[in-house]
Formats: sequence, structure tokens, C-alpha cells
Amino acid sequence: MGYLIHNYGSAFLDGFFNTLIASVIALFFSLLIGTIMGMLQVADNKFIRSLANIYVEIFRNIPLLVIVMFFYVAVPMYFVNITGFWAGTIGLTIYTSSFIADNVRAGILTVPKGQMEAGLSQGLEKSQVMRHIILPQAVQIVLPPLGNQAINLVKNSSILAVVAGLDLMYFGDFVAMETFNTFDTYIIVGFMYLIITVPLSLATKRLEEKLNVRTT
Repeated sequence: MGYLIHNYGSAFLDGFFNTLIASVIALFFSLLIGTIMGMLQVADNKFIRSLANIYVEIFRNIPLLVIVMFFYVAVPMYFVNITGFWAGTIGLTIYTSSFIADNVRAGILTVPKGQMEAGLSQGLEKSQVMRHIILPQAVQIVLPPLGNQAINLVKNSSILAVVAGLDLMYFGDFVAMETFNTFDTYIIVGFMYLIITVPLSLATKRLEEKLNVRTT
């Protein structure tokens, strides 16, 4: 293992930071898109609600690999050329956003309807009630599943290796094929994934505890 770290340490680090960057970008935009889609799923307008439901059902039920390959193969062929890194990151964003949207929708529906009625009775517009009253309560409800989605996103980022996304798994495969030392290589890769996922898991639990204390 020491030989791998000494001779391929820079490759592992490059993959680690590319995985981290892809995960941060995908997490930010999937949270943004997922929250919007989750809110649209409970909109009063039936057409808008149907569009949001179609988005969620399509991308939640298509394998991540298919979505990534679409951006890696079809988009450069017919639209604009993009690298494997961006094809994987965009696919990961869309895929994860569909699950986050469903979590947000479930969280909003869990908040008692009386909260909306109370806000409207105070002269607030529905959008203001949603933003200032409903969503803060929904966030507390969906925080554990959202934390799990963030962790799953990091693990799913290994899909970038399939499209030469220069992520941690890509360089792990490269080192394993070049050295034939698959055992030590994937131990190093697994440990580097843990460097991202374990703090993320602990941060989610810590934030959840703070929210619970604040509401008790």
C-alpha cells in the first residue's frame, strides 16, 4: 500500500478533489432543482403539478447510468460538446434532484394544513406562507432523508469513472489496472470516499439535533 501512495498519491488526490468538486456542484443544484420541483408538486395549478410529477417520475425511474450516457454521447453528438466530468455531474444532478423533490413534497404535505390557513388569515400571500412558515418546518422533517441523499450522491459520483470523468474511481481503476494490486487500491479508494461521507453524515446528525433542540 505504501508503494501505491508513494507512486500514485497525486493521481488519488486528483481523483479525490474531482469527486469532491463534482459532488458539491451536483448537491447544490440538485437541492435547488429538487426543492423547486417539490414545491411545484403541491402547487394549485394542475398543469404545473403534472409537469413536476412527470419530471420526478421520469428521472427517478431511469438508471443513473442511462442519464449520464445520454449527456456523454447524445448531447455532444447533436448539441454541444461536453467532457465526461460535466456529463457525469449533470446526470448526477438531475437524477438526485428527482429524489430530493419527492422528499421535499412529502415534507410539505406532512406540515398540518392549518399552518397554511393560519398564515393566510394573517394577510400573508401563499408564497410567503410557503417560504416563511411551511418550508422551515418541512426542512426539519426531511433533513434526515436529505442527508442520506447527499451521501448517496457522493457514492453515486463513482459513475463518472464510466465516462472518463477523472474522479476518484476513475483513477482507482487506472492504478488497479496498471499495478494489478486491486486489493490495496480499492482500500485506498474506499477510505478516501469515507473522508467525504463520514463528516457529511456527522454534520447532518448534528444539524438535526440542533433543529430538534430549537423546536423543543
